[in-house]
Amino acid sequence: MSADDKSLPLVFDAPRRAMPPRHLADMDLEQSRDVVTALGLPAFRAKQIANQYYGRLVSDPAAMTDLPAGAREGVGEALFPQLLHPLRQVACDSGDTRKTLWRLHDGSTVESVLMRYPDRNTLCISSQAGCGMACPFCATGQGGLTRNLSAAEILEQVRDAAASLRDGELPGGPGRLSNIVFMGMGEPLANYNRVLTVLRKITAPPPEGFGISQRGVTVSTVGLAPAIRRLADEGLGVTLAVSLHCPDDELRDTLVPVNTRWAISEVLDAARYYADVTGRRVSIEYALIRDVNDQPWRADMLGKKLRKALGQLVHVNLIPLNPTPGSQWDASPKPVEREFVRRVREQGVSCTVRDTRGREIAAACGQLAASER
Repeated sequence: MSADDKSLPLVFDAPRRAMPPRHLADMDLEQSRDVVTALGLPAFRAKQIANQYYGRLVSDPAAMTDLPAGAREGVGEALFPQLLHPLRQVACDSGDTRKTLWRLHDGSTVESVLMRYPDRNTLCISSQAGCGMACPFCATGQGGLTRNLSAAEILEQVRDAAASLRDGELPGGPGRLSNIVFMGMGEPLANYNRVLTVLRKITAPPPEGFGISQRGVTVSTVGLAPAIRRLADEGLGVTLAVSLHCPDDELRDTLVPVNTRWAISEVLDAARYYADVTGRRVSIEYALIRDVNDQPWRADMLGKKLRKALGQLVHVNLIPLNPTPGSQWDASPKPVEREFVRRVREQGVSCTVRDTRGREIAAACGQLAASER
């Protein structure tokens, strides 16, 4: 386990694998100044370079025209190793949804999905290569954990998407990235320190970060209760999403194996602490699976537990399951879905069905990487 990870309440430690070379996005301004001065450049160049990266979304020093031409190659070698190599890119929804499969320096693969809506532009990002949480209905969980991503590997997913929108690569003309969701490959809170670095850099204004509103950022977790409490105390206003998927421990032990370490009551207590500290409503993610967790009595139980634990500071986000190839799991029929929503709402808890995107391009996290394997 790396020094970054020693204090984390992990269920599965990330395997010991070489991390990528250090990138500008792994550093703060002071650290980048040290690199720049070691190259023989004035310290103020560090801020110029950071403004290019975070403000203008430029990652190639050859295009940084405010740098001396003779310095650009050295800056590129010292600060901008190529971390993500696009392997495949697929689109659907008339081009409004675009999924990218990236290869990392060690051959690992991760995915990100960029989605354009009428009122926002959302990027779903990965925080680990693979996932160690072992949820049986998830393509990423089936593949196991390879390693944590570096902060820069995560931030490069963001910069690339923001640049694509700015350059009008999606239908509808130029746009701005407004929302980030940590709902791609991996358990974000199992890569806590790097994800925290990324959260601060996503939301800080240039030259410290991309300047995206904290209210536009969502961190999803299967329920690492101590890490949820720790995140609550970081002074951030991001949204917490808890992937609960069922209201009873007996079934959740099977669907979300981490439940054997932190049971539903502990997870909901931590979620309440997060809501109380941040003032933000918690989102409960619930993948509706045919004949597994979609029974009316489970809808009633879910509504009652959430109302008791979180009151009005909760919203249930039902997710029609996107089945993985060869999986025994399938989405619930629409009438069952509608009845589930009705029953949760009957308990006084807000509940809606997620607008699913990208079924025809294997957009459930891990599906494209699995097909590549």
